[in-house]
Amino acid sequence: QVQVVESGGGLAHPGGSLRLSCTASGRIFVVGTMAWFRQAPGKQRELIADINSRGERNYRDSVRGRFTISRDNAKNAVYLQMSSLKPEDTAVYYCNVDVKVTLYSTYSEYWGPGTQVTVSS
Repeated sequence: QVQVVESGGGLAHPGGSLRLSCTASGRIFVVGTMAWFRQAPGKQRELIADINSRGERNYRDSVRGRFTISRDNAKNAVYLQMSSLKPEDTAVYYCNVDVKVTLYSTYSEYWGPGTQVTVSS
């Protein structure tokens, strides 16, 4: 019903930048909160940033001031601009989107397959 796809991962040097993109498509009535999570090897998946439909943002302390989340409601897209990257930012990054498929449905959560970000010299 709803597909979520991330793009923009890859290799960056410490101190470098990457921009992740995520688009939701399919049977969508309205998109609610959009978020980015990440999961490093051997660690739990963690929320790093989210943005609600009013544009209010929250960040994990470890990325605040370095990462910026934004969204384009017309495109059902969310972005993560990552700067001053550190080796500890290496992880698979996942997009998470809350979607109502009809006016009367509740929000359901959808995940993308993830995109690898590697920060290494």
